[in-house]
Amino acid sequence: MSLTVPPALLDKVRHGHVEEAEFIDCVRTSLPYAWELVSNLIERLHAGTAEFADNQIPPPSEEARGQLLRMLSSDAMRSSIERHFGVALAFQNCHRLAVFRADAVGGSTHEEFVSPLAQLRNQSPELVNC
Repeated sequence: MSLTVPPALLDKVRHGHVEEAEFIDCVRTSLPYAWELVSNLIERLHAGTAEFADNQIPPPSEEARGQLLRMLSSDAMRSSIERHFGVALAFQNCHRLAVFRADAVGGSTHEEFVSPLAQLRNQSPELVNC
């Protein structure tokens, strides 16, 4: 299961309307490792002037890795997080997540990060099964 949905939120879903803030809160509480990683990267991004901040440290456990993969593989979660924080997420493997300033999307740094060449450069034997 991707998310732990509280009964009250499930009831609202059955009636056809949920606020995006409620969805974001569900993601935050269901995927604490992934949420903390994204939040920390956003803090780093806003603390400097770089176009992006990224993580290159593998998750501490398979559970944490699973949280990150679930968050980033869901279009609904990913796009809601991007809107919530006003950033763009970019993901290269099981842990190399980057947050880009919205105005950097489509620029040369962003285009390089999301390129096939960068994906291939970021591989190593240790990451084959991540």
